[in-house]
Amino acid sequence: MKAYVFPGQGAQFSGMGLDLYEKSPEAQELFEKANKILGFNITDIMFEGSAEDLKQTKVTQPAIFLHSVILSKLMGEDFKPDLVAGHSLGEFSALVANGTLSFEDALKLVHKRALAMQKACENQSSTMAAVLGLEDEIVEETCKTLDGVVVPANYNCPGQLVISGETEAVEKACEVLKEKGAKRAMLLPVGGAFHSPLMEPAREELAKAIEETTFNQPNCPIYQNVTTTAVTDPEEIKKNLIAQLTAPVKWTQTMKQMLEDGMESYTEVGPGKVLQGLLKKVDRRFPTSSASIE
Repeated sequence: MKAYVFPGQGAQFSGMGLDLYEKSPEAQELFEKANKILGFNITDIMFEGSAEDLKQTKVTQPAIFLHSVILSKLMGEDFKPDLVAGHSLGEFSALVANGTLSFEDALKLVHKRALAMQKACENQSSTMAAVLGLEDEIVEETCKTLDGVVVPANYNCPGQLVISGETEAVEKACEVLKEKGAKRAMLLPVGGAFHSPLMEPAREELAKAIEETTFNQPNCPIYQNVTTTAVTDPEEIKKNLIAQLTAPVKWTQTMKQMLEDGMESYTEVGPGKVLQGLLKKVDRRFPTSSASIE
């Protein structure tokens, strides 16, 4: 069983996608179509922009989506997934890969999601922090005992959990978690509290757009962040995609489930190798690879 997985925010880099554009007329066509849909030349920022330019949520999310999806399309006949998954934003790339969403519809949703999240971030001082070297249960219990909004947001791999919430509450949680033995508890350079209740305004905005979008019957299951299990029902996929904005990304649990269900290969499609590194923390013997084109 071949698994293809798609990265989320944080995987971007200056010059991303330029090699795809230069190698393929099909890629050029898709990038130009994306420029029209987005209403600005994202290709200029991806190919020539600085790391700072790429860090804006409204740029980062469509940029990573485009790199991942166009790469998967250029793989042609070699791209035959038996199961797919995506980390947060990567779930939209995965839904194009398994035929649930069209390229155009998914890009429009990613654009709307990015703008809605950006807006929600501006409403209130909020942030995220990575906690390393503690059991998930200790982090979960600590978050429950603190004042203000602070919740587990990304279960990335064993011993690495990202928390999210109001800035003051997250800072306090970092102090307490260090006292409880965390190797590190450090604030992340992000725009706000993704995957927390503070994203509720963005969730409501995205929900409306998702309900108005056509979701097809997928050609293979997607393992979604919210449920961690294989999903093929378009209505259930929609529901999970909407819930994802305020719910944690259960990536550790998803990878364990994919292994349990018989995954035999794990290919990361898109910028970077973050997801390969995370799987190695779950099972270091399992072979992983990056998608590539000749």
